[in-house]
Amino acid sequence: MSLEPLLNVSPVIQIHAAAAILALLVGALVLFRRKGDATHRFWGKLWVGSMAVTAISSFFIWTIRLVGPFSPIHLLSLLTLFLLYRGVSYARRHQIKLHMRMMQGTYVAALVIAGLFTFYPGRIINKVVFGPHGAGAAQWLLFAAVIVGLAFLPALLSRLRPGRQALRTPFLQPPHGDRAPFPPESLPL
Repeated sequence: MSLEPLLNVSPVIQIHAAAAILALLVGALVLFRRKGDATHRFWGKLWVGSMAVTAISSFFIWTIRLVGPFSPIHLLSLLTLFLLYRGVSYARRHQIKLHMRMMQGTYVAALVIAGLFTFYPGRIINKVVFGPHGAGAAQWLLFAAVIVGLAFLPALLSRLRPGRQALRTPFLQPPHGDRAPFPPESLPL
């Protein structure tokens, strides 16, 4: 691992990478500690700020040009800014479940999933982590599988802890909540 590839790029990319790394670390702290207190709000504001810097700085990175100076990743940056706005507005209106889902979804989509693509062969972060020659496609796929597994590990562990109510996200919930889709007595036997 060497920071040299990151130190030899434009300051915009350096700011973008630093803000993304800060957001990844602070976001993990915010997501997995107690919610609602002053400490949560402090770290949450820092996370939202670092996410905003990450998204805004991406508009000045034009290494992949598909439509003028922009690429599809810039759509993710717009989406991220919108999701941050919605998440903060839900918190201010005390719609905590919506706030929580919005922020968790933003963390996973904008940091974990999008972040995996920064490790793709030929990208700067790939060279930082895997050395000057980077990782090949097979190594990258293995790395991505491990990262995705680690991203879902806390949700899995929270379900296994006795006496603790697991946070349920829409994709983990049964289609009809905790109730059966139809009353058992209505079944023909």
